[in-house]
Amino acid sequence: MTKKTHTVLVQGPVTPVFISDSIAKHSGKTEIGAHAIFLGQVRKDNKENNNVINIEYSAYNEMAENAFHEIREAAFLKYPMVCMHIYHSLGLVKAGEISLFVFVSCKHREKSFEALQYIVDEIKANVPIWKKENYEDGVYKWI
Repeated sequence: MTKKTHTVLVQGPVTPVFISDSIAKHSGKTEIGAHAIFLGQVRKDNKENNNVINIEYSAYNEMAENAFHEIREAAFLKYPMVCMHIYHSLGLVKAGEISLFVFVSCKHREKSFEALQYIVDEIKANVPIWKKENYEDGVYKWI
């Protein structure tokens, strides 16, 4: 089993600079042949003539971190990954900004795609993160 290496939950959006720096840090890992990346972006959905302007993410941090860690451990047992990183936002993330960054590295592309799909599906199904959509007119909705 791998060990927990970092905190998944980050305050605010995952920035493009953070994403590019994460990719750059892997250039020396020459056993990697493929990276698969998922970026979850806040959409400016229009619901009943009202646009989403941002989402506020909240979680019971310890429970969410444990769920992320369990997904990580299961993914390493199931797929031949060289490394994997997950970052999920807490707090306010505006429409157009990134709230979820999953970065999977494997020797071969097929396994990186499979692992990425598995990880993102598990996050959506099993991590206790709550979202409050905030609309232009000041209304909000928990989803």
